[in-house]
Amino acid sequence: MRNTRGETRWALACAGYQLPKPHCFNSPQLFFFFSFLFLLLISLSLSLSSHKLVANSIYQMAALSGKIVQNVFVAQYYQQNRQFATRSQMDCFSPCVCNLLPFQGGKLAWTSISSMQMHTLAKHQSHFINRGIIYCKSVLDSHYAAAPSTSAIPSLDKVDFRKLQNGSDIRGVAVAGVEGEPVSLAEPVAEAIAAAFCTWLLEKEKAHVPRRLRISIGHDSRISAQMLQDAVSRGIAGAGLDVVQYGLASTPAMFNCTLTDDEAFLCPVDGAIMITASHLPYNRNGFKFFTSAGGLGKVDIKDILERAADIYSNFTNEGLMDSKRKAAASVKKVDYMTVYTSDLVKAVRKAAGNLEKPLEGFHIVVDAGNGAGGFFAAKVLQPLGAITSGSQFLEPDGLFPNHIPNPEDQAAMRAITEAVLENKADLGIIFDTDVDRSAAVDSSGREFNRNRLIALMSAIVLEEHPGTTIVTDSVTSDGLTKFIEKKLGGKHHRFKRGYKNVIDEAIRLNSVGEESHLAIETSGHGALKENHWLDDGAYLMVKLLNKLASARASGIAGGSKVLTELIGSLQEPAVAMELRLKINQDHPDLKGGSFREYGEAVLQHLENYINSDPKLQKAPVSYEGVRVSGFGGWFLLRLSLHDPVLPLNIEAPSTEDAVRLGLAVAAAVKEFQALDTSALNKFVQLS
Repeated sequence: MRNTRGETRWALACAGYQLPKPHCFNSPQLFFFFSFLFLLLISLSLSLSSHKLVANSIYQMAALSGKIVQNVFVAQYYQQNRQFATRSQMDCFSPCVCNLLPFQGGKLAWTSISSMQMHTLAKHQSHFINRGIIYCKSVLDSHYAAAPSTSAIPSLDKVDFRKLQNGSDIRGVAVAGVEGEPVSLAEPVAEAIAAAFCTWLLEKEKAHVPRRLRISIGHDSRISAQMLQDAVSRGIAGAGLDVVQYGLASTPAMFNCTLTDDEAFLCPVDGAIMITASHLPYNRNGFKFFTSAGGLGKVDIKDILERAADIYSNFTNEGLMDSKRKAAASVKKVDYMTVYTSDLVKAVRKAAGNLEKPLEGFHIVVDAGNGAGGFFAAKVLQPLGAITSGSQFLEPDGLFPNHIPNPEDQAAMRAITEAVLENKADLGIIFDTDVDRSAAVDSSGREFNRNRLIALMSAIVLEEHPGTTIVTDSVTSDGLTKFIEKKLGGKHHRFKRGYKNVIDEAIRLNSVGEESHLAIETSGHGALKENHWLDDGAYLMVKLLNKLASARASGIAGGSKVLTELIGSLQEPAVAMELRLKINQDHPDLKGGSFREYGEAVLQHLENYINSDPKLQKAPVSYEGVRVSGFGGWFLLRLSLHDPVLPLNIEAPSTEDAVRLGLAVAAAVKEFQALDTSALNKFVQLS
């Protein structure tokens, strides 16, 4: 069987992406193979007089064997005192090269088989090994051309910047290699976006800040993070603003640094950029932007991307080289996560009456999914006295080899549940890649995510703020509404999907006199008024820890049962599902219109159909899609925020009742030929 994971890691390492230390093979054959390769390359380097000749020689050797060289990775053993295979995880393929070679670093990369013009670009790898990189005839040839020019660069790839918008985020493909997914977030694109954010920020803030503006940059564990951080740094520096790099960080910390007042950590910053694509596959990446007012919204992102398109189209060799020089001279590095984690620790201690170790004796395991959340075990829980043995996947690994870092993913929740049960822990905590979402598991293995997490947070918040309004997304259950309003005495305001929509609605309600202290989605995004309406997965978990700590301080024992009992009366459906009905944008039934127009027509037809069926009742208030009650359950058909998809959520007390609801939807939409109802048809036929 082919070792496809090993091949992927090798190829990505060759392409210059940061990778965690792979498992090493203690093999004499491997030693001799690399020794032979090393000696061969030394011989070549001594016999050839230039970088170009070395590259051409190696290429010709590979060409003779009928292969096209994409990447050549040269490695030697380094640090003579390093023991080979003394640990299960070591740097087998260390990107250091012998000093006898005419260049430092470890990669020769060809993106074309002609015009082998080389440029050396030093890459600083935070928490990974530094390595030099030699690029041959790529878009970066123009970016870092030796001969400056004031004319626009014709060889830059054409980019539709509008397609990079994903609501209030920017998302794109940053790593090549996945079929059908060409790179859309290359370095020059990232540099243009960062420069555009600077121009946007200057217009908003310059009149209010007496000093030069500064922007911080953080990233999650993705393998393209360092590449994009360097590009973003160049964009900021080229725009004349100060650059502060945080390295591995969480999304919530990036907003928090706009509020922190501590000049020792260069805070507050005027703007912050988080490089992340949440739980998406390893080849994706993107950006989130913050000011002290919060995360930027859709309108702001659209504005920034329009500016970026103009900047990108006017890039010149001279300007890009100038940005590179400015970044090299001005970038500052700060360990801001120390400040952020310290604040979390203080919050728990305060809730427990300022005890130094309020969680002493509690056994809490963390699953970071190899994202950025590994800090929570050592930097938050352990200082509070908690036992964290059994925590897993804390090491950053941008290939996410164990499970998708997503609290909504069944495999991820199964992993943390098993860890809790195997270690007989009191509580389990799991984060998504950039730590703005989270979930938990009690000592019995019961999951606190989706409706349960919302119910738990509602119970905690309504104890502190009786009668307050809880704002959620549109797919929350009827049982949750009854729990919030009948059991807890609060008000449930069910709004739209999208964490920014939910947060903005809570802010709006407060502005018109309706008190709201919690905005939370079933996805695990949750924001509290007391925390500046920041959707912070770590802070949500701190609220649970506060409850544990305060209960113990009050003499209440039972560990996580304190949390479980808070939602004991929550009614949950026997059946809950989401089906996705895709719209074929090429189908003639659209008649040249947009998928959004077609989707709205489907929803209008469904609404008319429901009004004629006495067994079904349309919800009196629905901010998104068509929500209908019937057969003891409910369904919601809505149009996706970004994609040509109509998600259908169904909850019911039995499979038979769920099928009845599904049949009602199927009958209503059967006339729409561009709508793929295969998933719905399969459910109602097989159930």
